[in-house]
Amino acid sequence: MELNLNDKITVITGAASGIGRASAMEFASLGATVVVSDIDAQGAEATVGQIRQKGGTAVAVAADVMAQEQVAALINTAVERFGRLDVLFNNAGGAQPEPTHEMSPAEFRRVVELNLFSMFYGVHAALPVMMAQRSGTILSTTSGAGLGAVPGLAAYGAAKAGMIALTRNIAAEYGQYGIRANVISPGSMDTVGFRIWLDSLPGSDQDYFSQIPSGRLGTAEDIARVAAFLASDYSAYVNGVTVPVDGGIAGVLAIPRV
Repeated sequence: MELNLNDKITVITGAASGIGRASAMEFASLGATVVVSDIDAQGAEATVGQIRQKGGTAVAVAADVMAQEQVAALINTAVERFGRLDVLFNNAGGAQPEPTHEMSPAEFRRVVELNLFSMFYGVHAALPVMMAQRSGTILSTTSGAGLGAVPGLAAYGAAKAGMIALTRNIAAEYGQYGIRANVISPGSMDTVGFRIWLDSLPGSDQDYFSQIPSGRLGTAEDIARVAAFLASDYSAYVNGVTVPVDGGIAGVLAIPRV
């Protein structure tokens, strides 16, 4: 049997660029109908344009994942237009590094809302639909910061760890309805923002890459392929897990350098 997502109605947030766009492209190439969502309406439309150029099916729906009513409208639009919802991929999120003692309560709250509350808003809207169908898959993008401490990313790490806990609870609570929930934990990704940060560090890029067992940064396509597997029927008995896609870094202990 060939891995496919034929006829799966899929909503992907944060899909105007990066992991979200790569996932939308991958899902569509495997036969899914993709509802491409992002706060960047033009970027979402650009993703849809790329999908359609390759013969895929997609529509764009602009939404701010920090606004519960907009997330609910996004899910409702998908269901009203296509009649069901098979996959919700909570991918939108992010943060900028900031020392914990310098972070205001308002900023801490904003980061948690952008990452954890946005996931809850999507889950809250999607679960009744999936319960009625007695099927559905919920995917979410967390981070290595949710698995281990990263200086300057306390709020982000706390939110991402919360996403992992929420995912486990969804699996335990709603598995009886045929609903699965899993998390992908990307490692260091080859993005513009990460490259800027990497260039600010002393030493060469290779000094950093040498700490990653796979010897390179990850790509958005690396994440997209794992997401497609987790959304497919190939992973029908995978539920409530966190999958690190990080080149092996999560399994490495810190070793003093000489």
